Amino acid sequence: MFKSKFMAAAAVAGFMLALSAPSFAVKQTGGEFNTLYAGIGIKGYDPVGYFTDNKAILGDAQITSEYGGVTWRFASVKHRELFEKDPEKYTPQYGGFCSLGVGVANKLFDVDPEHGWTIYEGKLYMNFNTDANETFRKNPAELVNKANRNWPLLNH
Repeated sequence: MFKSKFMAAAAVAGFMLALSAPSFAVKQTGGEFNTLYAGIGIKGYDPVGYFTDNKAILGDAQITSEYGGVTWRFASVKHRELFEKDPEKYTPQYGGFCSLGVGVANKLFDVDPEHGWTIYEGKLYMNFNTDANETFRKNPAELVNKANRNWPLLNH
């Protein structure tokens, strides 16, 4: 019991330390999605693939759609069509910034779309890296509640 609590605390502490570097953070979104990667949503990964294939899939630069101030890439035309019918279903929460960062640090951090993602209650949550994602998965309800409280102050 003590060891698991210690490991969880160490993971959060390590996450906070890693995220304290100014090169990973922005102060506010301005109402847009994460544009830290040349204006391409989720660094070019297909947002629909997380739901339909349960994995991170790189999108094709030739199959795109514009939404929320960024360009989204898709692995197939079918995925693009699904996205265009309901983009809010597929776009990541908190503008595509790190969910754990929004919830715990009250800051906006970049994400690892290949290893730092979780679908929780039908929504896509992105995280900084594998460790941050594992921490998020241990208690998503509490972290989503915290992030939901912090997000309006960061999203303006």
